[in-house]
Amino acid sequence: MTNLDIGLIGYGEVGKIFSNAFKAKGMNWVGAWDIVFGDAMFGGAQRLHAQAHGVIACESARHLCLKANLIISAVTASNTLAVAQEVGRFIRPGTIFLDMNSASPGTKLAASRLIENAGAHYVEAGVMTSVPPYGIAVPMLLGGRQAARLADRLRPVGLNLTPVSDKIGVASATKMARSILIKGMEALVIESYTTARKYGVEDAMLQTMQETFPGIDWEKQGAYFFSRVVQHGKRRAEEMREAATTVEEAGFAPTMATAIAEKHDWMANLAHDNAFEGIGKDAPWRAYADRLLNLRPKA
Repeated sequence: MTNLDIGLIGYGEVGKIFSNAFKAKGMNWVGAWDIVFGDAMFGGAQRLHAQAHGVIACESARHLCLKANLIISAVTASNTLAVAQEVGRFIRPGTIFLDMNSASPGTKLAASRLIENAGAHYVEAGVMTSVPPYGIAVPMLLGGRQAARLADRLRPVGLNLTPVSDKIGVASATKMARSILIKGMEALVIESYTTARKYGVEDAMLQTMQETFPGIDWEKQGAYFFSRVVQHGKRRAEEMREAATTVEEAGFAPTMATAIAEKHDWMANLAHDNAFEGIGKDAPWRAYADRLLNLRPKA
């Protein structure tokens, strides 16, 4: 497997986890490109991080495409198609393009055409849970004509890949349908818990939840949901807009998906304005709720 030359498009949380793990697994060449590499304020630190882990910080998408025979796109949902457009200009025939982004089936299909028209192979991935707890072993569903072949090549490295269809859209539809539930639960927990905290009934409310759904630690799960939305609300909001597009593609009004996106956007904007400054990621959910109540924001 060490003959793989792997390029990551996007050097955020997921890009770092995957590129660093691939390098540790002894891949022949691991490179990354992110638009932030060219940023005067933040680019230097990101390039140094890559170099410190043995990852080549590429100067451009073209630079990465000239070297990699497996390209993995791990960017925010709204940039899914833009990355495929850019890579489609430079990708070499026969190269495999693995699209890990949380996008609708329609967006994935459009991206696949850009890659396939360049003579390369497009494989979609539906990442079925948060990456950090699992690393490269995060469960992923794959779709596309090369899905089974790619899964066979990458499983020995430690990836948890399940091919589900030769068609593009099946894996992403599964992911998007799940996201409506998961991100919806996050939004509901934030609204419900904070309201309960305001009225001083959080203990009684959580007790009834524990009785109704005894398999979930609602105290711990609540803290995790608050923390993840504060850290990644913008990314989650973008994903939910893609989920809304998925619902529209199915012929329905995306009432819930749209509302969920708005709640995540609201939290992301507060986080951007340092509303949660000083609250650690392992803090209890009450710390986040109290901050919201003290700010008295409109949502």
